[in-house]
Amino acid sequence: MTQPRARLLDEFARLATDAVGMAQGVKREAETVIRAQAEKLLATMDVVTREEFEAVRDMALAARDENDRLARRLAELESRFGQTGGQSGQ
Repeated sequence: MTQPRARLLDEFARLATDAVGMAQGVKREAETVIRAQAEKLLATMDVVTREEFEAVRDMALAARDENDRLARRLAELESRFGQTGGQSGQ
């Protein structure tokens, strides 16, 4: 009696293993379909890639730094001009 019971348990274990394998396959397939649909949806929208976003962000940071530098230079020149203009006007 022990041998048929062991065979039954072996069969059950094999079925369970096969079911887990099938479930993992279904999961992978579902992930693939969902990813493809998401990519298709994003392609129809006007969305930028991370690389494009980071490039524009870097350009904006560089422009801000340049703007700050130019503002300091302008303040310096206005200060000099104000001093020079005030002295020559007197």
